[in-house]
Amino acid sequence: MSEYRVASRYAKSLLSLADDQGVLDKVHADMQLFLNVCSENREFFLLLKNPIVKHEKKRTILQAIFKGKVNDLTLAFFNIITRKNRESVLPEMAKEFDHQYNVSKGIEEATVTTAVPLSKELKAEIEKLVKKISSKSKVDLIEVIDEDLIGGYILKVADRQIDDSIKSKLKALELKFSQNPYIKEF
Repeated sequence: MSEYRVASRYAKSLLSLADDQGVLDKVHADMQLFLNVCSENREFFLLLKNPIVKHEKKRTILQAIFKGKVNDLTLAFFNIITRKNRESVLPEMAKEFDHQYNVSKGIEEATVTTAVPLSKELKAEIEKLVKKISSKSKVDLIEVIDEDLIGGYILKVADRQIDDSIKSKLKALELKFSQNPYIKEF
């Protein structure tokens, strides 16, 4: 079974269980904490993916890092996943849980890529644009910095993309100049 399908099924089960127990927001915060730890600590991420490290050792490490910092349901979820030898898929499960949480709460996910970090005013403007595009009242805006853009932004909302970057405009100009109608091609 593909990693996405496994992650999706486990995330759906955790979402349903957390909702039944009334701790959905706490578990969502725990999954975001887990994703932050994975993104900030490459060694931890690689440890979860490493097939040489025993599953018991990974469970002990997860317990040591997250015990007392996350909800009991989240800790129990980590234990079940490691007992089933699926800890290598935990980061994908956390991402999928975040996605399913946003869908269940009616939150639109959007990614904006810019050359420099956004100011509060620009971020608010882009959130307003996303709300207008998606007709949803809440927005989860992810900022990505890419200095190659030179300026402008690329906004991705669901299956739509708005590319208003200097880099894309320069490429369009380059293409336009390469097609000179006054020079005969053989």
